[in-house]
Amino acid sequence: MHRAAWENRGVRLEVFWRVGVVQLLSVAVLSILLAIVFSHGFFEDWGWLAGPLAWLGCARFTAWAVGLEPMPTMVRAVLAGIVSALFVLVGLHWLGALIAVGLFAYLCARDPAEGTAWT
Repeated sequence: MHRAAWENRGVRLEVFWRVGVVQLLSVAVLSILLAIVFSHGFFEDWGWLAGPLAWLGCARFTAWAVGLEPMPTMVRAVLAGIVSALFVLVGLHWLGALIAVGLFAYLCARDPAEGTAWT
């Protein structure tokens, strides 16, 4: 049976898509709920805390929903979150979130047999 090109490079394609979709949907749903509950001023004052906590909460949910080990998944979420924070600093919050979802999915889909020092 022919394996996908990503699988040949140590990435489990099914895990990549499952993590990406679950994380994207959970971030979107939580963002909408938070926008309904809190005013824009809340995010200007507390976004530096609410954003990362929401991201980590969604990552924890994703780990549970996809069946991943929680701690390594959270480390991967932090790494992707750092990239997202760089985009926030230059005023591209939602682009950073989208890229972070893709990076998070990629890191979670890496084949453990390939082994890296940071995942």
